[in-house]
Amino acid sequence: MTSSRFEPNDDILDFVIKKANGIKGLVDRSLEIIPNQCIQPKEHRLDKSQIDNQESIPTIDLSNFDDFNVEKSIQEAASKWGFFQIINHGIPIEVLEDLKDAAHKFFELPTEEKVKYYKESYSAGESVLMFWSAIGDKNEKVLEWRDSIKHGCNPENDSNLWPSQTRNQVLEYQKWAKPLAKKLLEVLLKGLNVNEFDESLEPLLMGTMAININYYPPCPNPSITIGARRHCDVSCITLLFQDNTGGLYVRGTKGDNWIHVNPIKGALAVNIGDSLQIMSNDRYKSIEHCVAVDSSRARISVPLFVNPCFDSVIGPFSQMLKDGEKPVYKHVLFSDYWDYFFRKRPSGKASLDFAKI
Repeated sequence: MTSSRFEPNDDILDFVIKKANGIKGLVDRSLEIIPNQCIQPKEHRLDKSQIDNQESIPTIDLSNFDDFNVEKSIQEAASKWGFFQIINHGIPIEVLEDLKDAAHKFFELPTEEKVKYYKESYSAGESVLMFWSAIGDKNEKVLEWRDSIKHGCNPENDSNLWPSQTRNQVLEYQKWAKPLAKKLLEVLLKGLNVNEFDESLEPLLMGTMAININYYPPCPNPSITIGARRHCDVSCITLLFQDNTGGLYVRGTKGDNWIHVNPIKGALAVNIGDSLQIMSNDRYKSIEHCVAVDSSRARISVPLFVNPCFDSVIGPFSQMLKDGEKPVYKHVLFSDYWDYFFRKRPSGKASLDFAKI
């Protein structure tokens, strides 16, 4: 491939992934035609006819976090929607803006700098820093329109290995976000009659964490690509900071409609992951979501994934079953669920079948 331009049939995987140019590297080559390996099958594109402008996910003000009505709002949002936004959550706006600026600085680095952080794969329980571009399906080899870098946020991690462009900003954000995540989990557990979040539950609910920074470059033809295919998260909960570009869509209550999560300055989006849906015996909902890309603006998003320890066993809390409620799920090792989730990459909510009785 000697030309600086790409033809539709060119094999771009080596350029994008192995050489760590990323999707941004394609765009920087004045890309005008979407390569075939970035064109999503129709079933994985966002169908604009399914976008519902009449519905919106709840926005919850956490100014009085301990108020009963606020706690009830969080529990009801997790049960009905599986997704909600929070404002006045206590994380300073400057911390979020610095995180966004750091993201741009990293992804605007020359390729020879970013390639230092490239890693092709990693195993369950391995806490690594890695930079990658997203393949929608490992068998299809169709690229999602996204570059990402993962920061493992566990005690054994050596943050000195993180890029200087993101290190301090991610550490500062983690300092604020971790106690917020714990407080949200405490409230959610109360709704499951688990009234004590003691040290024994911490490894189960937030034993491993990671902060990803996602960069979605501008796309010449957004209608035939996708930033992130529809999926659920494997986590207990995910906290997401997004810039003001927009593009995050979640499944609505009608089942086949999509709702845009309108960016609110300083807000965080919170969603329930598969692990907490399993623990809640379906009381809380892990909801499909996807990301569309923009034709003229790059988008930044920063999810904090709050996961169980890999050696934890996840299954319905005993408090959910004490009144005779039948378990929907068996107890499974989280690392087994993780391996299935990322090996199969099942569409949407199909991964939950792995744990169902």
